[in-house]
Amino acid sequence: MSAESARATIAAYYAAFNAGDAQAMLDCVTEDVEHRVNEGGIRHGRAKFAEFCGHMGVSYREVLRDIVIFVSDDGARAAAEFVVHGEYLKTDPGLPEARGQRYVLPAGAFFTLRDGKISRVTTFYNLNDWIAQVSR
Repeated sequence: MSAESARATIAAYYAAFNAGDAQAMLDCVTEDVEHRVNEGGIRHGRAKFAEFCGHMGVSYREVLRDIVIFVSDDGARAAAEFVVHGEYLKTDPGLPEARGQRYVLPAGAFFTLRDGKISRVTTFYNLNDWIAQVSR
């Protein structure tokens, strides 16, 4: 995969995220995608990734801004940095109660790409910062 193609795949993934189009996000990942969530477990496979997207779509409304994508020369790995602008819609178990709180949170992700698709995505953000913002 070329660096240009990898960049386009990551850009399409985030465009789908910002459009709230879970199916288009799923189209960007491999069947055996490894999804590593910040301070969470590892989800294996597109079906588990789809479950996560469904849950996120109900509990949160988020838009990513200021996205910067970095790609290795061979296009096999990438990273992105962005700012999450969100609204907490439905209480997630073990987290503060949702009351429509808004938050702005710097975040990033690392990717492995294979055959034109994302085979691993690892997301990072400061959970304590998010909790402080929604607990105000």
